[in-house]
Amino acid sequence: MNTNSLVGIDDLSRAELTELLTRASYFEAHPNSKLLEGKVVATLFFEPSTRTRLSFETAVNRLGGRVIGFSDASTSSTSKGETLKDTIKMVSNYADLIVMRHYLEGSAQYATEVTEVPIVNAGDGANQHPSQTMLDLYSILKTQGTLDGLTITMVGDLKYGRTVHSLVTALRHFGPRFHFVSCPELRMPERYLELCRENGIEFEEHTEFSESVINDSDIIYMTRVQGERFSDPMEYERVKNLYTLRNSMLANSKENVRILHPLPRVNEIDRDVDENAKAYYFEQARNGLYARQAIITKALGIDPTEK
Repeated sequence: MNTNSLVGIDDLSRAELTELLTRASYFEAHPNSKLLEGKVVATLFFEPSTRTRLSFETAVNRLGGRVIGFSDASTSSTSKGETLKDTIKMVSNYADLIVMRHYLEGSAQYATEVTEVPIVNAGDGANQHPSQTMLDLYSILKTQGTLDGLTITMVGDLKYGRTVHSLVTALRHFGPRFHFVSCPELRMPERYLELCRENGIEFEEHTEFSESVINDSDIIYMTRVQGERFSDPMEYERVKNLYTLRNSMLANSKENVRILHPLPRVNEIDRDVDENAKAYYFEQARNGLYARQAIITKALGIDPTEK
């Protein structure tokens, strides 16, 4: 196992998170370089992705590296029955780093156990999404000037949403206060509520996305209800449109509040919010480039300031 792999955000201390954020800031100022010249990065996406895959590939290209891999598992040998172990060991022969998204929880951890090439988890089932968390943290830091002591409201699919699971895990180092807004079927899993309790983090659970919750927030993190995670289509149809943020709902919100969303959105943020200065989800996506450049160079043991 390569110790530079990034499997879960819980593997990182506050100091390590801060160091990655400092790197992201460096890459925002210096996005293009030859730091990865001669390096090959494999992107293995066993599950569909647009933003994550493209931002990782853009990060590699802007750093002067090369990308191999696939964005559709049906075009790989897994469609012929090749095991994940064999795929990882085969690709390890060609790449210096593997970025992997997989539909099974724990797949990224397993990949680290069968190769010495560093693995970056680009999402494993409903478990974690650490690179998304780094761009989320960077977005929060840029808009709020700090990560400490903020009131964070998470809305929608808190049961299956790996982005909110990872973000709660990371923010435990920074003393936040949480509002968790969801229907009972999609409430935050107990293990993350217990994580809050263990770290002395105040949280409230709500079934109503109320004005008082909105007006108390520094960050509102909207999520899509993920139909692909539901085994019962009827359950999905019943809950998919329960929470929608409209521009009028922000009328009395704090001046510093920013709206985040990991994207893609469906109906959970009205298009009329897009023109509000408090909407930050498209800028958030752009921050993914810098965060992923930071992750890639860290995984490869490259210090950008020494070049």
